[in-house]
Amino acid sequence: MSVLSARTQRILEGPVLPMLLGLAAPNIGEAAARITFLTADAIFVSWLGRDALAGVAVVFPLFLILQTATASGIGSGVSSAIGRALGAGEPARARSLAGVAVAIALVGAAATSALLLLGGPALYRAMGLKDGPLAMAALYGGALFGGSAFVWFMNLLANVSRGAGNMMVPAFAIAIGEAFHLALSPALILGWGPFPALGILGAALAALSAYAVGTLILVIHLSSRHALVRLHLAAIRLRRAEAVAILRVGALSAGSSLLFQSTTFLVAGLVAQLGETAVAAYGAAYRLELLQYPITFAFGSAVITLVATASGAQDAARARRVAWTGAAVAAGIGLLFTVAALLGTHWMALFTADPAIVALGALYLHCQAAVFPFTGLGLACYFATVGLGRVTGPFLLAVLRTAIAVGGGWLAIRTDQGPLGVFLASSIAFATFAVALSGLTRRQFRRLTAR
Repeated sequence: MSVLSARTQRILEGPVLPMLLGLAAPNIGEAAARITFLTADAIFVSWLGRDALAGVAVVFPLFLILQTATASGIGSGVSSAIGRALGAGEPARARSLAGVAVAIALVGAAATSALLLLGGPALYRAMGLKDGPLAMAALYGGALFGGSAFVWFMNLLANVSRGAGNMMVPAFAIAIGEAFHLALSPALILGWGPFPALGILGAALAALSAYAVGTLILVIHLSSRHALVRLHLAAIRLRRAEAVAILRVGALSAGSSLLFQSTTFLVAGLVAQLGETAVAAYGAAYRLELLQYPITFAFGSAVITLVATASGAQDAARARRVAWTGAAVAAGIGLLFTVAALLGTHWMALFTADPAIVALGALYLHCQAAVFPFTGLGLACYFATVGLGRVTGPFLLAVLRTAIAVGGGWLAIRTDQGPLGVFLASSIAFATFAVALSGLTRRQFRRLTAR
């Protein structure tokens, strides 16, 4: 006989928009913390000069690949599997999935650190960095990726909680972690008080502190009686059935996330061929685009939980309503970023007074302005498909997006179209991805409802 907790019943029966907003509300605080991190981190690094900005512009997209692949990639597979288990009235299976998630984090962390510590410097060099920027990138990347275990643990544990419908604890953990990051960054970079002046290394260590603190808070919560899905030490091992349930969604979702952020990294490499001024401008301008993702994820994680729980309970109509409500909200958020992008010179002034960097950064943002609502629509549709456990189509569309952005950018450089050609290729790529994915999502829900 299936067992549904009171929280799961509310997820299945409450009005869609209020439930979506209620679950997303704690995540808005989390998004605010992420936004503060993305903005403040760039400002702190800018204190160290052009070499630091150029080095971080190449490394930071790699770190975002790790962040996104674990949070909205493998992590989404965790929350989707747990949500479906709870919706089907199987709490014991949900607890087993939580233990397997930790085991996956252990394996993933070891592989990530080994790969990026050994291959990072050669990769930064291949992306066009040399001399001062290369030294900055190697130091910053070495510290960040040496501590990748904290990123894996925090993001997968957060999604255990989200899958159970508890958004408050992950949001609290991330917000407290970012408070540590913001306090430590200037202190470690400049050597305030008792801290040594570590420069770019201090920026990396401060960023990692956010994940370490967040991990500790999540472990304490998930080990307590207050957690709907509790974490037990004996359950931390790889089990085939549970690992397949997580990775069937999580692996392709992580692949989509990897392609998503790899596109940024590869475009940064293309822009680097146009000079240090161009790559510094792209790195600072892209920070505005990055701010949209955590806000959209605040709603997206709620969409995953609601769609997955409804799917587990065989309620296709409710799952569909959740998906399109979330898409409408996310597209509306995108419009706010359109306005900010049209004021691109003001955004760039936060990071530099160099007129050449400001002009190129504003050009990128003007190219992206019309795309931001499509970005929100596409991401919301992606989260809905994750909740359904159907991510093959979105993955193939992510491949197409990368091909358009990178291939178009390469062609722009070969034909001497300059930065404008590279920036337009990126804009066209994401608009294409979003429109195609919305059509695919509509077909998936039609088929689900027809059953």
